[in-house]
Amino acid sequence: MTASPAPWLRAADARVEDLAAAVERATRPEDCPSAVAIEKNVPVYDCAALRPALAQPGRARALMAEWLHVFEHGPGIVALRHAWADGAQVERVSAHFHEMIEDERAKGANHDHFGGAQGTNDRVWNALQKLCERAPALYADYYANDMLALVCEAWLGPCYQMTSQVNCVNPGGVAQSAHRDYHLGVLTVPEAEAYPAHVHRLSAVLTLQGAVAHVDMPLESGPTLYLPHSQKYSHGYLVHDRPDFQAYFDAHHVQLALEKGDAVFFNPALLHAAGNNRTSDRRRLANLLQVSSTFGRPMESVGRTGMARTLYPVLQAKLASGEMDLAAAGRAIAASLDGYGFPNNLDRDPPKVTLAPESQQALARRALAEGWEAERFAAAVTEQMRRRRAQGED
Repeated sequence: MTASPAPWLRAADARVEDLAAAVERATRPEDCPSAVAIEKNVPVYDCAALRPALAQPGRARALMAEWLHVFEHGPGIVALRHAWADGAQVERVSAHFHEMIEDERAKGANHDHFGGAQGTNDRVWNALQKLCERAPALYADYYANDMLALVCEAWLGPCYQMTSQVNCVNPGGVAQSAHRDYHLGVLTVPEAEAYPAHVHRLSAVLTLQGAVAHVDMPLESGPTLYLPHSQKYSHGYLVHDRPDFQAYFDAHHVQLALEKGDAVFFNPALLHAAGNNRTSDRRRLANLLQVSSTFGRPMESVGRTGMARTLYPVLQAKLASGEMDLAAAGRAIAASLDGYGFPNNLDRDPPKVTLAPESQQALARRALAEGWEAERFAAAVTEQMRRRRAQGED
């Protein structure tokens, strides 16, 4: 009779040898046949070559299945070359990101994230909402990205919840220690130990981490360090304070140079760390995307109802002009609005058609398909959110 695995994990049982057994393997080409290369154990995909084939029946689902396998059973990470192919669009978004950074500095906000000297790193939280409010038309085009929607749905399914943080690592910016990400990744070791082992496994499927390069990132600028296959190590949420594990990471990590418009997406349980910016003149600017399952709690509070009111007339105008089709508008909606009908006040907003109340995303798609005026949609989405609030919170 096979013994059942321990119901709880203990940091005292974590061994570097077990991590090494999980990661010291080669990524197999047969597991990522759509990749154009495997660089340092990371499958690399050329989005310019992938896009023409995605219209073929079943091709998009096959690619999602491939990425899902990579995230769970393979190296845990994919690199997407030319994911944002319009370099001018990326530069326009970057200009807004730099303005946001200056706005934060003017307010005296300290968003240094990595613990370096003041000013070596800048972070803007909730850049998703801030970009939508500043430049809604540009926002809509940027987040209508087909590869973004495809990779998010591959790991999280539909109705995912996007959040975005701008991170700019300035010359001299220091490296991070190796770690895993939200949810369990932000807990202390004793806090993480209190959760049963199955929750450690569950945490990895609740989010997808991504980074869009907004400038060229040569290795000396310090793009993120990764340890491929480390998401499969059972005790990975319990070792971020262990010098022996940090030493192993330092000796075995890989690092990929990126060009503007490239993106990397990875399982949040992959051990990773930002690198040192050793340049004297390069500000390493990235849009960090933390995408949550619709069934989980995102890290950031996002004003999605206000975003819905701002975005709807922009999408409507782009549809009318032919700049965007319904599929692209749907991708922008997916990246912006709430995709789940819960939590809800079921006394005031009971399900009418399905077993769940209508979500923000579903309301926006229905309104666009039926040609609602912007004022009607704004009133409807505001009323929808009022119905969802608990008794006494009006």
